[in-house]
Amino acid sequence: MSELVFLKLGGSLITDKHTEATLRPDVVRRIVQEIAAARQANSGLRIVLGHGSGSFGHVPAKKHGTRQGVNSPEQWLGFVEVWRYASALNQAIMGALQAVADQPAISFAPVSSVLAAGGGVQSWNLQPIRAALAAGIIPVVYGDVIFDTQLGGTILSTEDLFVHLAAELQPARILLAGNDAGVYDRYPDGTVVPRITPASYANMNALPGASAATDVTGGMASKVESMLGIVQAMPACQISIFSGIEDGNIQAALLGEQLGTLIASDE
Repeated sequence: MSELVFLKLGGSLITDKHTEATLRPDVVRRIVQEIAAARQANSGLRIVLGHGSGSFGHVPAKKHGTRQGVNSPEQWLGFVEVWRYASALNQAIMGALQAVADQPAISFAPVSSVLAAGGGVQSWNLQPIRAALAAGIIPVVYGDVIFDTQLGGTILSTEDLFVHLAAELQPARILLAGNDAGVYDRYPDGTVVPRITPASYANMNALPGASAATDVTGGMASKVESMLGIVQAMPACQISIFSGIEDGNIQAALLGEQLGTLIASDE
């Protein structure tokens, strides 16, 4: 049976977020092999793959304040610098998908297809992504600089993009793989919360608001809130936040095993 799954590889998972522009090649190699294994085990599995910018895009983005808006010549130079770093990381991921795992994947650079307004997606022609999925190709998107009708320019995270894509493509599941085992009740020394719903989230007040390393697109609380918005609009969609560090976790999650924290509707 065909199933559409969104998978995000967190920037902290695929890069060393404490060292500028540094890939974690062994981790990336293992992950793409797990993606290949999952697709081989389930021929009906369709994947939209996304990834963060980690130590590539976040450092120049923070330096230039790109997410807050781009107007001056200096800020536009920063906009281009962030694009260059984000693109370089994407090329590394695409290279691994091809060279290591021989996966049919095509990158859809958000900067060239998405127009934002006030920091959110205003328009995005998704016909090419739909066509790629129909052809058995993995579309790859990533956190990127975006032209914005109100802010001049901004940055949209993979989660921002997934919110829009989910409404249009209706995935069965969304998987957010990072360094953490899930969402903690207290950070960093708490325990993993097994399930979060819109109702239970209202009683949580200790989620980490920002990552330990530079992250201009928000920390865990921002991710959880974005995903809660999806399950409120799409109650059948189930979302997992889990660790991609452990061998086999990404393959297991793609094949349906529940790992980490489940974000689901109250229904």
